[in-house]
Order: sequence, then structure tokens, then C-alpha cells
Amino acid sequence: MGDEKKHKAPKEIRELLERFERNLHDYKSKGYSEFQLRIDFINPLFKALGWDIGNKKGAAPAYRDVIFEDSIKIGGGTKAPDYCFTLSGRRKFFVETKKPSIKVKKDAKSSFQLRRYAWSSKLPLSILTNFEELRLTNNLININET
Repeated sequence: MGDEKKHKAPKEIRELLERFERNLHDYKSKGYSEFQLRIDFINPLFKALGWDIGNKKGAAPAYRDVIFEDSIKIGGGTKAPDYCFTLSGRRKFFVETKKPSIKVKKDAKSSFQLRRYAWSSKLPLSILTNFEELRLTNNLININET
């Protein structure tokens, strides 16, 4: 084991984490918005993970890797998760973001909102994050059973 390399997060992700930790107090202030969090951290995070956030490939809207505020039908209305991640035009999972001042682990309203989006779209996975916390949700169970 002595000569084995330790696996590290990509440089871009380490830099995002370091910047977030360095300025955590400012990011958790009431004035730091969810929209700004997406620009500063969430978009770069998923880009570093290999998703075509900016549609550099020039895919048609239905075939983009990431659809921002994708429209879905729920209970006779239309809702829009922050991010819809797709492969070959098929929805795979949603990501809903909250500003860092919101503790996603304790935010039942946001968790329910996201699970409802995913359950209505028959997606097995969804992610709720404020960048400091990332909560994966299993949507295969009925939301009324939890």
C-alpha cells in the first residue's frame, strides 16, 4: 500500500471546495442567493464531473445534457426543477438547489418538493444540495409512506 496513489477529487472540485470553505460565512449570509450559488458552485461542480452544462456540443434543447428549469406536469400544474440531467434525451435525475443558509438535511419542504418532481417523472434518484450538503433521495418508494 505504501506506493499506491491516493485518489483525489479533480483539481477543479478541490478548488471549489477550498473557495467555499474560505468564504463560508459570506455564502451563508442571507444576501447570498440560490441563483448565485448555481453560477459560482453548482454549474462548475457538474462541469468538472463531465456534464455539458453550457451545451458546448450545441445539442438541440431536448437532447442537452442539462436542462435548466425543465417543465414537468404535477397535479394539473407545471413545475420546474432547477436542473434536469439527461442522457440521449431521457431524464435521469433532477437536482434542486437551495442557498447555503438553508440546511437541506432538515428542510423537509424542499426534500418533499424534489421527491414529488422525481416521483411524478418516474426517476429513481434526485439530489438536493446547498453545496455544503448534498442529499441523495431514493424516489422508488411512495412519497406518502415516509
